Parts: sequence; structure tokens; C-alpha cells
Amino acid sequence: MKKHEQYMHRCLELARNGLGRAAPNPLVGSVIVHNDRIIGEGYHQQYGEAHAEVNAINSVADKSLLPESTIYVNLEPCCHFGKTPPCTDLIIKHQIPHVVIASVDPYDVVAGKGIARLRNHHVKVEVGIHKTQALRLNKRFFTFHQKKRPYVILKWAQTADAFIDIERLPGTPARPTWITSEKLRMLVHKWRTEEQGIMVGTVTALKDNPKLNVRDWTGKQPVRMVMDENLTLSSSLNLFDNTQATLVFNQDKDQSQGLIQWVKTDFTSPTLIKNILTILYEKNLQSVIIEGGQKLLEAFINENIWDEARIFQGSKFFEKGLRAPALPIEKFTQNFIGHEIFYWVKNSGNSF
Repeated sequence: MKKHEQYMHRCLELARNGLGRAAPNPLVGSVIVHNDRIIGEGYHQQYGEAHAEVNAINSVADKSLLPESTIYVNLEPCCHFGKTPPCTDLIIKHQIPHVVIASVDPYDVVAGKGIARLRNHHVKVEVGIHKTQALRLNKRFFTFHQKKRPYVILKWAQTADAFIDIERLPGTPARPTWITSEKLRMLVHKWRTEEQGIMVGTVTALKDNPKLNVRDWTGKQPVRMVMDENLTLSSSLNLFDNTQATLVFNQDKDQSQGLIQWVKTDFTSPTLIKNILTILYEKNLQSVIIEGGQKLLEAFINENIWDEARIFQGSKFFEKGLRAPALPIEKFTQNFIGHEIFYWVKNSGNSF
């Protein structure tokens, strides 16, 4: 069992390398072992490209060893034709007799069918090694398929006296109010590459004029989203520069222009937040960062539709201004990172 855990730990390490590139596919790593020696390994590097098992098998120099080997993978091998052929068929083709899996795939097209196909071809299958770690790694993927919505991350920066913005007087320039350091801004841009979408409200778009792009890190640009109920935002704002995919949720029109799409939404609906997340689910967006402002963040908190909160706390004092959102502390677990970052994970009863 310890050997199984050791090799599965390596699968999880490999899988993390696909963060920000594999979505909406899951993060998957694979290791092939022959006589307690790793002879091949791989991970799912890019959506639409070869899966982890394929890369692991292709990396084995001596394929004659495969019928005497064990393949480890942190998620059930696929058994259907998608953008690539089924991984189960490749395992069967190479006569690999033993497969060790961390967790079953929640995607209903797979969901145990891959395991059944392997067993029907006399492959020994073991499931559950490092299951908890595997579920946590693919929290976005599991949330997406089990709850039919994206994984929701709340994010904001607040002062030592719990304000997220200064008091905005008439004539205050439209720009962000910096609370934390340049170093932490780089971390935020890294986070943006790891998620598929990023959302702000009307007031934030108007007062901060954010770009919501990745500048201080290297990676994929997220889909920008803004709430603009009555289409009051100026087309001169950075969000409308047509440099990356942008969704504008509004009350009046469905229209596309370049990379910008206006999505007509019923803002009077008591299920507005759920409806927007359903739209994102239908667009195959697996995760979204809610960057504010106060009204939008509190809408998600009040509806109890969020999975994580990442909060920066600076050393500045504003004394007056816009108050930071309040989280129901009994519903989540606090983790403290460094002296400026609080990282909260909701206690939602999920296994991950």
C-alpha cells in the first residue's frame, strides 16, 4: 500500500503541471511502474491534446515491459471518444494488467464506465489511493460536474481596518486603490492564469477601470465578465478593448462584437446569481474569480454560492470608505498564509 501511495503522490505532482492549461479537462498525471521502478510518466499538458496515460505510455522506452507493469493515474481513464481516443483502449491494447486509480470520474459519460471496461478485459483495477488529495486537486472539475456550475473563488484586498476602498468623492480618478504590494499583485495575475473566468460589478468597472488580464505572469488570459444591468458603462473602458473574450451581463441585449458578447439576463430574478452561473456552465467555464466590488461579492455570499475566499489584508488604515464584505465564519475553515494573505475554504460538506 505504501508503494501505491508513493506512486500516486507522483501522479498528483505531475497533474498539477497542467493547471491553467488543461481546463475544462481535469488535472491528470500518470506513472508506469515495472518491478518497483518508474519506467514512464506523463500528464495532461493541454486541453485537446494527449491525456496523461497516453503521454506516460509513449514515454516508456521498452514497450515489452508494459504487460508486466502497473499504471497509476489520479482519475479514472476515459472510455469514450472526445478530442482524443479512449485511454482504456490504449491500456488494453498494451496489455497493462494492473491499473491503480485515485478517484472515479464524475463526468457522466465516464463515471465508472472506464473502470468497468478495464475489468471486463481482465485488468486488475484498484480505486481510492490518495482519493482525498485527488478530489481536492480537481475541485474545479468535480464542482463543475457535480453541481453543474463553475467553482467560485471570492477575492478581495482589505485594509487593516477592513475597508476595500477609499471614500470616493466626485472627481476621484477611475483607478484601483492599492492596498497591498506589487509582489502580491503578481500572485493575483498568476491566479488569473489558473482560472477560466474573472468577474466584476458595474461600480468596480467604472471606478477602477480594470483590465482584468494577465500582465505580471505568463499564461492563458481568463474570460472577462462584467455586470452592466442597464448598459451604463462607457465603451472606452479597458474591459471593452476587444483584446480578450469578454461577457457583459445586462438587461437589454444579446449581441456579439469581436471578442465581446452581451448576454441578456433577468436582473429582477431572485435567482440571478444562479442563473449567471448556469450560463457559465453552459459555456463550459469551469471556474471563476469574483473580484468585486462589495455589492457583487456580497451577492455571492448572501446566496451562499461560493467555494473559496482569498483575502489580502494590508497594513494601511483608511478609517472611512467602503467596508469589506463579511463572511459567515462558522461556515468555513481559515488558513493563514504569510502575514498578508488569508485563504478560506468553505465547509460545504463536499468530500473535497
